[in-house]
Amino acid sequence: MGDREAAIIKVIDSLSSVDARLWDTCANPAGDPYNPFVSHAFLNALEESGSATRRTGWLAQHVLLEDGDGNIAGCMPMYLKNHSRGEYVFDYGWANAFENAGGHYYPKLQSSVPFTPATGPRLLTPPGRGREAAEDTLVAGAVEICKRHAASSLHITFLPEHQWRRLGEMGLLQRTDQQFHWINHGYSTFDDFLSDLSSRKRKMIRKERERAHDNNVHVEWVTGSDLTEDHWDAFFTFYMDTGARKWGSPYLTREFFSLVGERLADHILLVMARRGGRLIAGALNFIGGDALYGRNWGAIEHHPFLHFECCYYQAIEFAIERGLARVEAGAQGEHKLARGYMPTRTYSAHWIANASFREAVSDYLERERQHIDRDIQVLGEYAPFRHDSGTREQQEDDF
Repeated sequence: MGDREAAIIKVIDSLSSVDARLWDTCANPAGDPYNPFVSHAFLNALEESGSATRRTGWLAQHVLLEDGDGNIAGCMPMYLKNHSRGEYVFDYGWANAFENAGGHYYPKLQSSVPFTPATGPRLLTPPGRGREAAEDTLVAGAVEICKRHAASSLHITFLPEHQWRRLGEMGLLQRTDQQFHWINHGYSTFDDFLSDLSSRKRKMIRKERERAHDNNVHVEWVTGSDLTEDHWDAFFTFYMDTGARKWGSPYLTREFFSLVGERLADHILLVMARRGGRLIAGALNFIGGDALYGRNWGAIEHHPFLHFECCYYQAIEFAIERGLARVEAGAQGEHKLARGYMPTRTYSAHWIANASFREAVSDYLERERQHIDRDIQVLGEYAPFRHDSGTREQQEDDF
């Protein structure tokens, strides 16, 4: 990394002020599985489109680490926030408790990808001997920025486990939660996957897939240069319908989809459903180096099991065809378990300025981690896999 004594931490309030190539050298270095969400293209699209900005409560405070030669030796996506929306690691209870005790929970600092509950690196560094030292400096810099803003806390969410463990060693509080991920055990076809399931679950999934295509419904994959503004117009209509019903005010603007469609086309999969030639539903996925990430779904016509077909079964088929190791199907949803998506831990780390509040949260997190462990164990007992397939035991080893 050069001379550590000469290393400089900088804070920038816009990704557009950083050369995309330099950011991506840290975000997606050669040899690491590609993660689309920490790429300059994705994060900058959130800002340029007005989706994640000061106005929406996501004021960029991205951290850059420059070495003694002025090169970027590390970076960290980070935002100063005055609310806790769009994060999927819920701290509303913490905020209420601190406010009721006379404190001010907001502003807080959030190192995450806005509106994206997908695991990925948050301490972005190029490979090499100085990687861990650079990560340490980034975290120390983020804590110092937190203090300068008089923010109550720093939250680093949806970390990979190895970064989570290192942050725990550095004294940050450790939190776990769970999502449901599908794991590819070397399947060649969807039927290979079904063969690992119990007879009852195989029949259920086949029936659901048949029903989803009733009423002359057809499903297609759209990716790469085949993506058009007509697809994004249709998908945005679906997205707005779902967002208005679930949140009241959807997070992403129409421009965001055009920008990512232009800049990340080869890393996008739209699963679109048609009836009578008209697009009626769709699921947006992002393609990583070793995973398919399911992100958004919406529909203007609702047909039995069409949601499962577009979001879960088509994602599995695509992952098998591309040889991807897993499908991350987003937050929540125990109904995913019966469809082959297994409970998997997610990780976050937290620094809290107030010592008394930090101690209270630490006690809470210890109990919460135990609860998550029990939940995963219990849910694993309801796995849809045949007891003699070996897959269930393999998946439990991944937890």
